[in-house]
Amino acid sequence: MSDPLNRKPWPMKWVLLAILACVIPYTWITVAYRKPNPAYQPYEDSKQRANVHRLLQAGFRRIHLPATPTDGAHDAFRARPDLAAVVTAPAGLTPELDQTLVETPPLPLSFSTVSAPVNAEAGQPYSLAFTCVSGEQKHPLFGAHVYVKEGTMVIVPSFAPPVGTPPPRAAEESVVLTLPADALKPGSYTAHLAGSEESRQWTVEVR
Repeated sequence: MSDPLNRKPWPMKWVLLAILACVIPYTWITVAYRKPNPAYQPYEDSKQRANVHRLLQAGFRRIHLPATPTDGAHDAFRARPDLAAVVTAPAGLTPELDQTLVETPPLPLSFSTVSAPVNAEAGQPYSLAFTCVSGEQKHPLFGAHVYVKEGTMVIVPSFAPPVGTPPPRAAEESVVLTLPADALKPGSYTAHLAGSEESRQWTVEVR
């Protein structure tokens, strides 16, 4: 019987072959079956869950809206007879929303034009158009989050995630946002369009 204490080690070539025999199939399986979804980000996921919990506790509903880029949006809106009187407002979010969110999202600097109807029909979509001054944001505007609570509607423009090299973009962007038909119940709402240096506000009557 062989002595286990004096057993000769494997030749190095067999060790290398054994490693390759394990590594090559593992690499192939990993590449072939890897999910295309983004990698798990514990901090970002925890922050999102905390945001959702705090919004629910504070009574906010959050609605995500895609943005439709268009340079002629304001021409169509300006022809309407029922546009709201839009006024300047303090920079940033409303105080209650600012205290509720885990952190303040990136915002455009200000808004050169805002066109929004003063009236809306319950059960019908509600559209508005604006041109924002993007400032140092290098990625395009791709939508907005709308936070609704007890007669307040806070519109927070959202920029595309910073993935890859951003394309060249203008200093201003004109977009249209459309709230879905079930977003607003009948009543009077103060709409707050948030900018980091200057926000805009107007009143919407939902009938």
